[in-house]
Amino acid sequence: MTRRKPFEIAGRSIPPGLRATVDLPVTVQSDHTPVNLSVHVIHGSRPGPTMFVSAGVHGDEVIGVEIVRRLLRVPSLNRLAGTLLVVPIVNSFGFLSHSRYLPDRRDLNRSFPGHPTGSLASRLAHIFLNDVVLRADLGIDLHSAAVHRTNLPQIRISPGNDRLMDLAKSFGAPVIMTSKLRDGSLRGVAKERGVDILLYEAGEGLRFDEMAVRTGVAGILRVMRDLGMIARKGVPTVKAQPMLSLGSSWTRAPMGGLMRTFKRRGEVVNEGDILGLISDPFGEMESEILAESSGIIVGRAVMPVVNEGDAIYHIAQIKRMEQAGETVEQMEAELLEAPMFDEDEII
Repeated sequence: MTRRKPFEIAGRSIPPGLRATVDLPVTVQSDHTPVNLSVHVIHGSRPGPTMFVSAGVHGDEVIGVEIVRRLLRVPSLNRLAGTLLVVPIVNSFGFLSHSRYLPDRRDLNRSFPGHPTGSLASRLAHIFLNDVVLRADLGIDLHSAAVHRTNLPQIRISPGNDRLMDLAKSFGAPVIMTSKLRDGSLRGVAKERGVDILLYEAGEGLRFDEMAVRTGVAGILRVMRDLGMIARKGVPTVKAQPMLSLGSSWTRAPMGGLMRTFKRRGEVVNEGDILGLISDPFGEMESEILAESSGIIVGRAVMPVVNEGDAIYHIAQIKRMEQAGETVEQMEAELLEAPMFDEDEII
């Protein structure tokens, strides 16, 4: 059998069967501190697809960083078929400052494809896209809700892509949502260039969430298993089928004040259900938050101080609502019992 060629990146050559962390120069900060885009390359000794996993495109979305940390410790990666490119922190500027954005206040996920001589966000987008994303056949991009919100683990894919739908089902998050591709987004530009991306959303900005982390690690391994990159042994199985969202909408605050919530993410609600109450600081005025549609709660605000019109509950419409709550509980129970997580610390 012909031996695989080394994987070449940024002037480095990684032989088959080895792994290495490679730093891609991005810029030098005003205090002369160099900034790199660090990529961990695992170049399998056997042929197979190339996949990337990225986290921290938004600097305050730290759950993805923890998912990557655990992923890189999985023993089956030492017998990889193909090549895995892992970027734990794409936006190191935002990560260090606990901010979603870059120092120029731009959103990296609205800056693709970028340009080598553009803004700081544009330059970083250009490097990440060309040196990592376009080297892959498939990508998994890890995100969380913004600060003061939390998301039920979910996979988002572009509509009309049967391959991504099959992989989303293999991932095994409770909900699969089809969402439009936005101008300047990584998913949108990657699709134009022929690279499919699964976008994983779970948890809250600047917070860890154990079930969100476990779902992410297990989901990535399931996708790699289906692509033939790793063996089936040790990969957590999923018995409950993910729920396909038919659409979603936000229920907004009817007034400003102090919010008390009655419903958790993952709960099933019917149109008109009371989701919570908002009161003014004097307790003289109070308004109910009523569900504007029926479905499962896939996201909600966690900040008790709200303004009129704030997005409070994100509700996804699904088929077979009567089974939705049981599906979420079963998936969580399966992950709690999965042997691969026995030695992981509980966050």
